[in-house]
Amino acid sequence: MSSKSVYIDAKEVSQLLGVSSSKAYQIIKQLNNDLKKDGYLTIAGKVSRAYFCKKWYGADDE
Repeated sequence: MSSKSVYIDAKEVSQLLGVSSSKAYQIIKQLNNDLKKDGYLTIAGKVSRAYFCKKWYGADDE
């Protein structure tokens, strides 16, 4: 099993992107809203690591 969680939180988004924690929460909220539109369930303050990588970096796999 991988040591990384399936979800990425605002602290990690903030560190990866070099943005404030409030900006990281805004990014996560937007990604979660996109997922909700597609019918997925989401967790507030966290987003799927795979989806984050796909949307932010354009990668299909991590």
